[in-house]
Amino acid sequence: MSGTNRLSNEKAKALAEGLVIPAHPLALNAERKLDERRQRALTRYYAASGAGGIAVGVHSTQFEIRDKGVDLYEPVLRMAAEEIQRAKLDRPFIMVAGVCGPTEQAVNEATLALGLGYDAALLSMGGLADLSEQDILERTKRIAEIMPVIGFYLQPSVGGKIFSFDFWRQFAEIPNIVAIKMAPFNRYQTIDVVRAVCYSSRRDEISLYTGNDDNIINDLLTTYRFNVDGQIVEKPIIGGLLGHWAVWTRKAVELLEEIKQVRGGGAISPDWLTRNVEVTDSNAAFFDPAHQFHGCIPGIHEVLRRQGLLEGTWCLNPKETLSPGQSEEIDRVYRDYPHLNDDDFVKEHLQDWLAE
Repeated sequence: MSGTNRLSNEKAKALAEGLVIPAHPLALNAERKLDERRQRALTRYYAASGAGGIAVGVHSTQFEIRDKGVDLYEPVLRMAAEEIQRAKLDRPFIMVAGVCGPTEQAVNEATLALGLGYDAALLSMGGLADLSEQDILERTKRIAEIMPVIGFYLQPSVGGKIFSFDFWRQFAEIPNIVAIKMAPFNRYQTIDVVRAVCYSSRRDEISLYTGNDDNIINDLLTTYRFNVDGQIVEKPIIGGLLGHWAVWTRKAVELLEEIKQVRGGGAISPDWLTRNVEVTDSNAAFFDPAHQFHGCIPGIHEVLRRQGLLEGTWCLNPKETLSPGQSEEIDRVYRDYPHLNDDDFVKEHLQDWLAE
Protein backbone atom coordinates (compact mmCIF):
# COMPACT_ATOMS: atom_id res chain seq x y z
CA MET A 1 0.00 0.00 0.00
CA SER A 2 2.99 2.30 0.36
CA GLY A 3 2.80 3.50 -3.25
CA THR A 4 -1.00 3.76 -3.26
CA ASN A 5 -2.74 7.09 -3.24
CA ARG A 6 -4.81 7.61 -0.10
CA LEU A 7 -7.42 10.10 1.01
CA SER A 8 -5.98 12.96 3.04
CA ASN A 9 -6.80 12.83 6.74
CA GLU A 10 -9.05 15.87 6.36
CA LYS A 11 -11.04 14.35 3.48
CA ALA A 12 -11.24 10.94 5.14
CA LYS A 13 -12.66 12.57 8.26
CA ALA A 14 -15.23 14.53 6.23
CA LEU A 15 -16.29 11.40 4.34
CA ALA A 16 -16.71 9.54 7.64
CA GLU A 17 -18.83 12.33 9.14
CA GLY A 18 -21.27 12.29 6.22
CA LEU A 19 -21.49 14.37 3.05
CA VAL A 20 -23.94 15.35 0.36
CA ILE A 21 -22.38 14.14 -2.90
CA PRO A 22 -24.54 14.85 -5.96
CA ALA A 23 -24.16 12.76 -9.12
CA HIS A 24 -23.18 15.37 -11.72
CA PRO A 25 -25.34 15.62 -14.87
CA LEU A 26 -24.18 16.42 -18.40
CA ALA A 27 -25.16 19.76 -19.96
CA LEU A 28 -25.91 19.49 -23.69
CA ASN A 29 -27.23 21.93 -26.28
CA ALA A 30 -29.94 21.26 -28.87
CA GLU A 31 -27.32 19.64 -31.14
CA ARG A 32 -26.49 17.21 -28.31
CA LYS A 33 -23.02 18.73 -28.00
CA LEU A 34 -21.42 19.70 -24.70
CA ASP A 35 -22.63 23.05 -23.37
CA GLU A 36 -19.45 24.01 -21.54
CA ARG A 37 -20.91 27.16 -19.96
CA ARG A 38 -23.76 25.26 -18.35
CA GLN A 39 -21.59 22.28 -17.49
CA ARG A 40 -19.39 24.59 -15.45
CA ALA A 41 -22.44 26.34 -14.00
CA LEU A 42 -23.70 23.03 -12.61
CA THR A 43 -20.40 22.42 -10.81
CA ARG A 44 -20.53 25.95 -9.40
CA TYR A 45 -24.09 25.30 -8.20
CA TYR A 46 -23.07 22.15 -6.29
CA ALA A 47 -20.08 23.87 -4.73
CA ALA A 48 -22.16 26.89 -3.68
CA SER A 49 -24.95 24.66 -2.32
CA GLY A 50 -22.67 23.33 0.40
CA ALA A 51 -22.22 19.86 -1.06
CA GLY A 52 -19.24 17.94 0.27
CA GLY A 53 -18.26 16.52 -3.10
CA ILE A 54 -19.44 15.63 -6.58
CA ALA A 55 -19.43 12.40 -8.56
CA VAL A 56 -18.58 12.94 -12.24
CA GLY A 57 -18.61 10.39 -15.05
CA VAL A 58 -21.34 8.37 -13.34
CA HIS A 59 -24.77 7.22 -14.58
CA SER A 60 -26.22 10.74 -14.28
CA THR A 61 -23.35 12.05 -16.44
CA GLN A 62 -24.41 9.46 -19.08
CA PHE A 63 -22.24 6.44 -19.81
CA GLU A 64 -22.20 7.40 -23.52
CA ILE A 65 -19.61 10.11 -22.72
CA ARG A 66 -17.10 7.25 -23.14
CA ASP A 67 -18.24 6.29 -26.65
CA LYS A 68 -15.84 6.68 -29.54
CA GLY A 69 -16.80 9.83 -31.39
CA VAL A 70 -18.33 11.36 -28.24
CA ASP A 71 -15.13 11.34 -26.19
CA LEU A 72 -16.37 13.52 -23.33
CA TYR A 73 -15.11 11.54 -20.33
CA GLU A 74 -11.85 13.47 -19.94
CA PRO A 75 -13.25 16.95 -20.77
CA VAL A 76 -16.17 16.63 -18.35
CA LEU A 77 -13.97 15.39 -15.50
CA ARG A 78 -11.40 18.10 -16.22
CA MET A 79 -13.97 20.94 -16.24
CA ALA A 80 -15.42 19.89 -12.89
CA ALA A 81 -11.94 19.68 -11.35
CA GLU A 82 -11.06 23.14 -12.72
CA GLU A 83 -14.21 24.70 -11.29
CA ILE A 84 -13.66 23.23 -7.83
CA GLN A 85 -10.07 24.48 -7.82
CA ARG A 86 -11.31 27.90 -8.91
CA ALA A 87 -13.94 27.96 -6.14
CA LYS A 88 -11.24 27.88 -3.42
CA LEU A 89 -13.63 26.27 -0.94
CA ASP A 90 -12.91 26.52 2.77
CA ARG A 91 -14.14 22.99 3.48
CA PRO A 92 -13.03 19.51 2.43
CA PHE A 93 -14.51 18.64 -0.96
CA ILE A 94 -14.24 15.13 -2.37
CA MET A 95 -13.93 14.71 -6.12
CA VAL A 96 -15.32 11.31 -7.14
CA ALA A 97 -14.81 9.90 -10.64
CA GLY A 98 -17.16 7.29 -12.05
CA VAL A 99 -15.07 4.34 -13.23
CA CYS A 100 -16.60 1.46 -15.15
CA GLY A 101 -16.10 -1.26 -17.74
CA PRO A 102 -13.78 -4.27 -17.95
CA THR A 103 -10.61 -4.19 -15.85
CA GLU A 104 -8.32 -2.49 -18.35
CA GLN A 105 -10.88 0.22 -19.14
CA ALA A 106 -11.42 0.78 -15.41
CA VAL A 107 -7.66 1.00 -14.83
CA ASN A 108 -7.32 3.59 -17.62
CA GLU A 109 -10.22 5.67 -16.28
CA ALA A 110 -8.92 5.59 -12.70
CA THR A 111 -5.44 6.58 -13.87
CA LEU A 112 -6.86 9.49 -15.87
CA ALA A 113 -9.03 10.63 -12.95
CA LEU A 114 -6.11 10.51 -10.55
CA GLY A 115 -4.08 12.64 -12.93
CA LEU A 116 -6.88 15.22 -12.97
CA GLY A 117 -6.80 15.46 -9.18
CA TYR A 118 -9.74 13.23 -8.28
CA ASP A 119 -9.82 11.77 -4.78
CA ALA A 120 -11.72 8.51 -5.24
CA ALA A 121 -13.22 6.21 -7.87
CA LEU A 122 -16.87 5.21 -7.70
CA LEU A 123 -16.37 1.76 -9.17
CA SER A 124 -19.37 0.55 -11.14
CA MET A 125 -20.19 -3.17 -11.08
CA GLY A 126 -22.64 -2.84 -13.98
CA GLY A 127 -22.27 -4.49 -17.38
CA LEU A 128 -19.95 -7.22 -16.11
CA ALA A 129 -22.27 -10.20 -16.44
CA ASP A 130 -19.48 -12.45 -17.73
CA LEU A 131 -17.29 -11.86 -14.64
CA SER A 132 -17.53 -14.02 -11.53
CA GLU A 133 -17.63 -12.49 -8.05
CA GLN A 134 -13.96 -13.43 -7.67
CA ASP A 135 -13.13 -11.70 -10.97
CA ILE A 136 -14.86 -8.54 -9.76
CA LEU A 137 -12.96 -8.64 -6.48
CA GLU A 138 -9.67 -8.88 -8.41
CA ARG A 139 -10.76 -5.96 -10.63
CA THR A 140 -11.54 -3.94 -7.49
CA LYS A 141 -8.11 -4.65 -6.04
CA ARG A 142 -6.49 -3.34 -9.22
CA ILE A 143 -8.34 -0.03 -8.99
CA ALA A 144 -7.74 0.28 -5.24
CA GLU A 145 -4.01 0.06 -5.94
CA ILE A 146 -4.36 3.21 -8.07
CA MET A 147 -6.66 5.34 -5.89
CA PRO A 148 -9.25 5.14 -3.09
CA VAL A 149 -12.38 3.25 -4.12
CA ILE A 150 -16.05 3.76 -3.29
CA GLY A 151 -17.86 0.49 -3.92
CA PHE A 152 -21.20 0.57 -5.70
CA TYR A 153 -24.15 -1.80 -5.32
CA LEU A 154 -26.31 -0.91 -8.34
CA GLN A 155 -29.92 -1.99 -8.69
CA PRO A 156 -30.43 -4.81 -11.23
CA SER A 157 -33.19 -2.89 -13.08
CA VAL A 158 -30.59 -0.47 -14.49
CA GLY A 159 -27.79 -2.93 -15.18
CA GLY A 160 -26.53 -4.05 -11.77
CA LYS A 161 -26.28 -7.60 -10.50
CA ILE A 162 -27.03 -9.20 -7.16
CA PHE A 163 -24.00 -10.09 -5.03
CA SER A 164 -23.70 -12.49 -2.13
CA PHE A 165 -23.04 -11.58 1.49
CA ASP A 166 -19.67 -13.35 1.16
CA PHE A 167 -18.76 -11.15 -1.80
CA TRP A 168 -19.33 -7.99 0.21
CA ARG A 169 -17.45 -9.40 3.19
CA GLN A 170 -14.40 -10.02 1.00
CA PHE A 171 -14.91 -6.69 -0.76
CA ALA A 172 -14.75 -4.82 2.55
CA GLU A 173 -11.38 -6.39 3.35
CA ILE A 174 -9.71 -4.81 0.30
CA PRO A 175 -7.31 -2.05 1.41
CA ASN A 176 -8.17 1.44 0.16
CA ILE A 177 -11.92 0.83 -0.05
CA VAL A 178 -13.04 4.01 1.71
CA ALA A 179 -16.84 3.82 1.30
CA ILE A 180 -19.65 1.85 -0.28
CA LYS A 181 -22.60 3.42 -2.07
CA MET A 182 -25.59 1.14 -1.61
CA ALA A 183 -28.16 1.57 -4.37
CA PRO A 184 -29.90 -1.76 -4.87
CA PHE A 185 -33.27 -0.12 -4.08
CA ASN A 186 -33.87 -3.22 -1.96
CA ARG A 187 -33.89 -3.57 1.84
CA TYR A 188 -32.55 -7.13 1.92
CA GLN A 189 -29.58 -6.34 -0.31
CA THR A 190 -28.82 -3.12 1.57
CA ILE A 191 -28.71 -5.09 4.83
CA ASP A 192 -26.33 -7.61 3.23
CA VAL A 193 -23.79 -4.85 2.56
CA VAL A 194 -24.03 -3.26 6.00
CA ARG A 195 -23.81 -6.62 7.78
CA ALA A 196 -20.83 -7.66 5.64
CA VAL A 197 -18.99 -4.43 6.52
CA CYS A 198 -19.78 -4.96 10.21
CA TYR A 199 -18.18 -8.42 9.96
CA SER A 200 -15.09 -6.94 8.28
CA SER A 201 -11.85 -6.11 10.07
CA ARG A 202 -12.00 -2.77 8.18
CA ARG A 203 -15.46 -1.75 9.40
CA ASP A 204 -14.18 1.42 11.04
CA GLU A 205 -12.38 2.48 7.85
CA ILE A 206 -15.38 2.18 5.51
CA SER A 207 -18.16 4.78 5.37
CA LEU A 208 -21.60 3.72 4.21
CA TYR A 209 -23.45 5.99 1.80
CA THR A 210 -26.99 5.65 0.55
CA GLY A 211 -27.71 5.54 -3.14
CA ASN A 212 -31.22 4.29 -2.45
CA ASP A 213 -33.01 7.30 -3.91
CA ASP A 214 -36.32 5.66 -2.93
CA ASN A 215 -35.54 5.67 0.81
CA ILE A 216 -33.07 8.48 1.48
CA ILE A 217 -34.20 9.84 4.85
CA ASN A 218 -34.86 6.45 6.43
CA ASP A 219 -31.42 5.26 5.36
CA LEU A 220 -29.77 8.31 6.89
CA LEU A 221 -31.64 7.93 10.18
CA THR A 222 -30.93 4.24 10.63
CA THR A 223 -28.17 2.73 12.75
CA TYR A 224 -27.69 -0.94 11.96
CA ARG A 225 -26.83 -3.30 14.80
CA PHE A 226 -25.51 -6.84 14.44
CA ASN A 227 -24.11 -9.50 16.73
CA VAL A 228 -20.70 -10.26 15.27
CA ASP A 229 -19.16 -13.29 16.98
CA GLY A 230 -20.69 -12.29 20.30
CA GLN A 231 -19.84 -8.59 19.97
CA ILE A 232 -22.54 -5.99 19.24
CA VAL A 233 -21.43 -3.87 16.28
CA GLU A 234 -23.29 -0.74 15.15
CA LYS A 235 -22.92 1.07 11.84
CA PRO A 236 -24.86 4.04 10.44
CA ILE A 237 -25.43 5.10 6.84
CA ILE A 238 -23.67 8.42 7.14
CA GLY A 239 -24.25 10.35 3.91
CA GLY A 240 -25.52 10.10 0.37
CA LEU A 241 -24.08 9.85 -3.12
CA LEU A 242 -27.25 10.36 -5.10
CA GLY A 243 -28.65 11.25 -8.48
CA HIS A 244 -31.63 12.70 -6.63
CA TRP A 245 -29.31 15.20 -4.96
CA ALA A 246 -28.28 16.55 -8.38
CA VAL A 247 -31.39 18.74 -7.99
CA TRP A 248 -32.63 20.78 -5.05
CA THR A 249 -29.10 20.33 -3.69
CA ARG A 250 -29.16 23.23 -1.25
CA LYS A 251 -32.16 21.65 0.48
CA ALA A 252 -30.38 18.28 0.53
CA VAL A 253 -27.45 19.89 2.38
CA GLU A 254 -29.84 21.42 4.91
CA LEU A 255 -31.60 18.07 5.29
CA LEU A 256 -28.41 16.16 6.05
CA GLU A 257 -27.33 18.76 8.60
CA GLU A 258 -30.71 18.46 10.30
CA ILE A 259 -30.44 14.67 10.34
CA LYS A 260 -26.99 14.89 11.91
CA GLN A 261 -28.53 16.95 14.71
CA VAL A 262 -31.18 14.34 15.52
CA ARG A 263 -28.97 11.25 15.18
CA GLY A 264 -28.18 9.76 18.53
CA GLY A 265 -30.52 12.16 20.28
CA GLY A 266 -33.00 9.62 21.58
CA ALA A 267 -36.51 9.33 20.14
CA ILE A 268 -36.95 10.36 16.50
CA SER A 269 -40.18 12.14 15.64
CA PRO A 270 -42.65 10.19 13.45
CA ASP A 271 -42.64 13.29 11.25
CA TRP A 272 -39.39 12.02 9.77
CA LEU A 273 -41.23 9.02 8.30
CA THR A 274 -43.65 11.39 6.59
CA ARG A 275 -40.79 13.50 5.28
CA ASN A 276 -39.17 10.35 3.89
CA VAL A 277 -42.33 9.68 1.87
CA GLU A 278 -42.35 13.25 0.55
CA VAL A 279 -38.78 12.90 -0.71
CA THR A 280 -39.51 9.45 -2.17
CA ASP A 281 -42.63 10.74 -3.93
CA SER A 282 -40.55 13.56 -5.42
CA ASN A 283 -37.96 11.05 -6.51
CA ALA A 284 -40.63 9.02 -8.29
CA ALA A 285 -41.40 12.07 -10.44
CA PHE A 286 -37.72 12.63 -11.26
CA PHE A 287 -36.60 8.99 -11.64
CA ASP A 288 -39.67 7.60 -13.41
CA PRO A 289 -40.06 4.14 -11.81
CA ALA A 290 -43.53 4.10 -13.42
CA HIS A 291 -41.70 3.46 -16.71
CA GLN A 292 -38.82 1.33 -15.36
CA PHE A 293 -36.64 4.45 -14.79
CA HIS A 294 -36.55 5.22 -18.51
CA GLY A 295 -36.87 8.95 -17.81
CA CYS A 296 -34.52 9.20 -14.83
CA ILE A 297 -31.82 11.31 -16.52
CA PRO A 298 -34.25 13.55 -18.47
CA GLY A 299 -36.25 13.96 -15.25
CA ILE A 300 -33.23 15.41 -13.45
CA HIS A 301 -32.56 17.59 -16.50
CA GLU A 302 -36.13 18.87 -16.50
CA VAL A 303 -35.85 20.20 -12.96
CA LEU A 304 -32.53 21.88 -13.80
CA ARG A 305 -34.08 23.28 -17.00
CA ARG A 306 -36.96 24.81 -15.06
CA GLN A 307 -34.44 26.45 -12.75
CA GLY A 308 -32.45 27.83 -15.68
CA LEU A 309 -29.31 25.78 -15.07
CA LEU A 310 -29.84 23.70 -18.22
CA GLU A 311 -31.21 24.84 -21.57
CA GLY A 312 -33.07 21.59 -22.27
CA THR A 313 -33.43 17.92 -21.32
CA TRP A 314 -31.35 16.52 -24.19
CA CYS A 315 -29.33 13.34 -23.69
CA LEU A 316 -26.59 11.85 -25.85
CA ASN A 317 -28.99 8.99 -26.60
CA PRO A 318 -31.91 10.61 -28.51
CA LYS A 319 -34.22 7.88 -27.19
CA GLU A 320 -33.74 9.08 -23.61
CA THR A 321 -36.61 11.50 -23.14
CA LEU A 322 -39.21 12.35 -20.52
CA SER A 323 -41.84 9.64 -20.24
CA PRO A 324 -45.54 10.31 -20.90
CA GLY A 325 -46.94 12.16 -17.91
CA GLN A 326 -43.54 12.70 -16.26
CA SER A 327 -43.55 16.49 -16.69
CA GLU A 328 -46.99 16.60 -15.05
CA GLU A 329 -45.67 14.51 -12.16
CA ILE A 330 -42.84 17.02 -11.68
CA ASP A 331 -45.49 19.78 -11.70
CA ARG A 332 -47.32 17.86 -8.97
CA VAL A 333 -44.38 17.41 -6.60
CA TYR A 334 -43.46 21.08 -7.04
CA ARG A 335 -47.01 21.94 -6.03
CA ASP A 336 -47.33 19.40 -3.20
CA TYR A 337 -43.88 19.83 -1.60
CA PRO A 338 -42.78 23.42 -2.17
CA HIS A 339 -40.52 23.23 0.90
CA LEU A 340 -38.28 20.69 -0.85
CA ASN A 341 -37.08 22.81 -3.77
CA ASP A 342 -34.24 25.33 -3.78
CA ASP A 343 -35.53 27.49 -6.65
CA ASP A 344 -35.05 30.72 -4.69
CA PHE A 345 -31.41 29.88 -3.97
CA VAL A 346 -30.75 29.07 -7.62
CA LYS A 347 -32.53 32.20 -8.84
CA GLU A 348 -30.40 34.36 -6.53
CA HIS A 349 -27.09 33.03 -7.87
CA LEU A 350 -27.85 31.76 -11.38
CA GLN A 351 -26.33 34.64 -13.33
CA ASP A 352 -23.09 34.38 -11.35
CA TRP A 353 -22.84 30.67 -12.12
CA LEU A 354 -23.58 31.22 -15.81
CA ALA A 355 -20.97 33.98 -16.14
CA GLU A 356 -18.16 33.06 -18.50
